[in-house]
Amino acid sequence: MNNKLVIYNTLSREKEIFKPINPPFVGLYVCGPTVYGDVHLGNCRTFISFDLIYRYLLFLGYKVRYVRNITDAGHLEGDRDEGDDKFSKKARLERVEPMEIVQRYTVRFHDIMRLFNSLPPNIEPTATGHIAEQIEMIKKIIDHGFGYEVNGTVYFDVEKYSDEYNYTVLTNRNLDEMLNNTRDLGGQDEKRGRLDFALWIKAKPEHIMRWPSPWGWGFPGWHIECSAMSSKYLGDTFDIHGGGMDLAATHHTNEIAQSQACSKTQPATYWMHTNMLTVNGTRMSKSAGNGFLPQQLFTGEHPLLKQGFSPMTIRFFMLQAHYRSTLDFSNEALEAAEKGFGRLMSACSLVSKLTASEKSTVNISPLRDRCISAMNDDFNSPILIAELFEAVRMINSIYDKKLFIDVNDLAELNSLINDFVYDVLGLKEEVEQTNDLNSIMDFVIKLRMEAKISQDYALSDKIRDGLQEIGIKLNDGKEATNWTKS
Repeated sequence: MNNKLVIYNTLSREKEIFKPINPPFVGLYVCGPTVYGDVHLGNCRTFISFDLIYRYLLFLGYKVRYVRNITDAGHLEGDRDEGDDKFSKKARLERVEPMEIVQRYTVRFHDIMRLFNSLPPNIEPTATGHIAEQIEMIKKIIDHGFGYEVNGTVYFDVEKYSDEYNYTVLTNRNLDEMLNNTRDLGGQDEKRGRLDFALWIKAKPEHIMRWPSPWGWGFPGWHIECSAMSSKYLGDTFDIHGGGMDLAATHHTNEIAQSQACSKTQPATYWMHTNMLTVNGTRMSKSAGNGFLPQQLFTGEHPLLKQGFSPMTIRFFMLQAHYRSTLDFSNEALEAAEKGFGRLMSACSLVSKLTASEKSTVNISPLRDRCISAMNDDFNSPILIAELFEAVRMINSIYDKKLFIDVNDLAELNSLINDFVYDVLGLKEEVEQTNDLNSIMDFVIKLRMEAKISQDYALSDKIRDGLQEIGIKLNDGKEATNWTKS
């Protein structure tokens, strides 16, 4: 077991050596999608980042229970308990059952995650499947004096909680400033304090998704579901809780308060947050008109895109930035990622074609150590990728007979590629595109061979040089011509 993994903990705002509560077992909870619409690209970045983290924990030998919830109820249009329930509103507009909306977008979400080659979580609980657990947690919060009921709605008493615990421990915000900056909102006359939030909401007569409770018919607040489900599957205290940084100020802050009010303990030892996406330096958002759905990136059908990009290109692009860094989308950056991904995968495909020599002029072990060191430093995928491009240089030089590798180092090189390119980064060959390109290249190489046989060397050189310009290198051997992406 590797005990040198260092993680940045949002809770302490420092890097800490990872020490699981019950090694080798690790509990990982990530806030999943709200399935009233298509998953947006910011969500995808979060889930791809935590897929990397999950994969690396498995690589280190930990037994991970990865829980990622599905929010399919109780999500209002505002974080302060105002507005319509988004599921009910969409169901009324489309004249369907709310669970039809849930099923449609859950299936789409899973399809997108498969395209990005993300491993599924061990458990994927839904809010509607855990109403009883949420009600029981709310009852305990009331019993402990931190919740109160008004006309069928149950609120969390933030100011009373703050008398005993640090409500802003995750964000380090000033509580008095938060109170002064909070607007008067609907339902404010019911609440004891401006920051109080709903644990259970009384359903209006027209509300479709509703359940019986000790306080009458209603539905759970948004925040309570994660507290209830994480404690059910991972215990009152577990190792890692993750999500996007946009969740820290409200959702995760309220999760901590709920869990601590219920069980009198911090729910997670390490809190991890992914950073935001920008487009050409501007924050990505629907209101700015620069938001992308994954499908638009795949097809290129968006005003800001010149072309479509494959799922693996997008995954590679995202992993080129550290999960805590802002990631900026632009056509130029995506095109560069497409070329980089092509170079990496072309080199990986050459490994099986390398022949061992009696002696090595390369040493793979230090490269493996540097790859591990990169990932042990808060899952630093950009540094890992930089080290893997050193492997790309080695592979191409060995293939061109400029460097030599013995049997043992060749086995180590093959293991390095399998471990870090395929298992940790989760990259893979895009088979359909690769097969199409193979067929095209077979045809082009045949044309060039015919030109050489007919002594049309000008055409032969033109084909070779033209391919070189678009990033494809021809390698003329004694028996055949092979090609690689340069």
